[in-house]
Amino acid sequence: MKYRIPPRAVRWIGWGAGIAILVLAVLYRGWWFPPTCDWVSGRIAAFRASAAEPGHAAGDEHADDEHAGHEHDEAASLELSQAAMRNLGLTPEFVRPVRLTTYRRSISVPALVVERLGRTHIQVATPLTGVVTHVHSVPGEAVEPGTLLFRIRLTHEDLVAAQTDFLRMLGELEIERREVARLKGITETGAVAGRVLLEKEYARDRLEAQLSAQREALRLHGLSAEQVERIEKDRRLLRDLEVFAPSPDSHDEDEFRLTDRAIRQTSIAAPEVAPPPTPENEKHKPLVLRNLRVHAGQSVQAGETLCTLADYEELFVEGLAFEQDTASIAGAAKRDWTVSAVFERAGDATEVVEDLGIVRLDNEVDVETRTLKFYVLLPNRIDDETTGPKESRFVEWHFRPGQRLRLRVPVEEWPDQIVLPVDAVASEGAEFFVFQQNGEHFDRVAVHVLHRDQDSVVIANDGSLFPGDTVALRSAHQMQMALRNKAGGAVDPHAGHQH
Repeated sequence: MKYRIPPRAVRWIGWGAGIAILVLAVLYRGWWFPPTCDWVSGRIAAFRASAAEPGHAAGDEHADDEHAGHEHDEAASLELSQAAMRNLGLTPEFVRPVRLTTYRRSISVPALVVERLGRTHIQVATPLTGVVTHVHSVPGEAVEPGTLLFRIRLTHEDLVAAQTDFLRMLGELEIERREVARLKGITETGAVAGRVLLEKEYARDRLEAQLSAQREALRLHGLSAEQVERIEKDRRLLRDLEVFAPSPDSHDEDEFRLTDRAIRQTSIAAPEVAPPPTPENEKHKPLVLRNLRVHAGQSVQAGETLCTLADYEELFVEGLAFEQDTASIAGAAKRDWTVSAVFERAGDATEVVEDLGIVRLDNEVDVETRTLKFYVLLPNRIDDETTGPKESRFVEWHFRPGQRLRLRVPVEEWPDQIVLPVDAVASEGAEFFVFQQNGEHFDRVAVHVLHRDQDSVVIANDGSLFPGDTVALRSAHQMQMALRNKAGGAVDPHAGHQH
């Protein structure tokens, strides 16, 4: 009697064998996966080459026979070692798949980093006359909004007289109030006529009205409500004015503070910080003390400038467009298209700042240069920070007024395009090439260039390249020269020379 394996057991054996094969495939993927990828890539390249050659249809069996067994055309293929790829700068960042993007054709205009008029410079002036007793910051120092800058001993006669009159009225009012309270007790017994009490009450009300007016007069002199209450409570004159760094975003009475503290005669002291700054001040980057106009011991008049602070957190880029480009730039601003700022650095380094918005266009064309000015907002950042003597703080901003650059302004939009950097495309006569990664090789692929500017190249989406193909995004010219040398062609006489 023959033994028959139950159908259920056959199924279990089949499942087990499949799982075992899958596990082995995963464990030994380093042995079979790379050759398989190379074979598939080679078949795709062969298919594209046969489809591109005249007289060879995609289904032509002769074309298949001709390209069968060839993974790539040796004459148009370049094998690079890891060292060579590093020398060419072909890091993973610059060997990436092609994708469709929206290309905006741009014009390039010269530009200059400038200050924001009314915002970059902040003048700090004294509201009262006095003598400077303390200067707490030095030129070039970075100060936070709310930092104590100056202390001034007041010699403003009107303010001194107003405070004196206020204190005198406070004393007279206190006497009148005590007298009214005393007469009320006597009048109830009938010892004093009610007319006398009424006259004292009238005198008290008159002093209260005068005192209210005097409070407002002190407010007009620059005192806050809290400072007036302090005079009333302590019965002492405020003789010192403290000047603090203002906030570019908000201004309040805490920028000036009157005190009655004693003064130490020093020319430069360690920075003293005011009470905790407001949330707006905490978010703001430091200001730079540009021009210091006074020194300790100097007499200053009301309204005189003490120093100038500079706020470099945001600057303007002033573009100079030719008159014929005015309509294009106005159209870009109307569509809210962003512009790019291109800074030329030392050597061949270039810094590009993307997504900058056009703030406004000027309303006048320069008569001499025939150019139209327009302005782009440029956010800034701090590159370095150091500490000097007496804990003085100094910062180095990345962008500075006066720097020259180029602005790329979009004037036309092309959707669904293959856009590559200029350095990704090599040219030879009327032909243009890119280098597509094929396993360990880079295959040269001829492409049709629709548009080319100094930064980007637009490739026709005609089947020569497909979205997802991995190409080299730089050093195409060097790779083209390597292929030419490999084929025994003449060496470029300009190779390795700079003019």
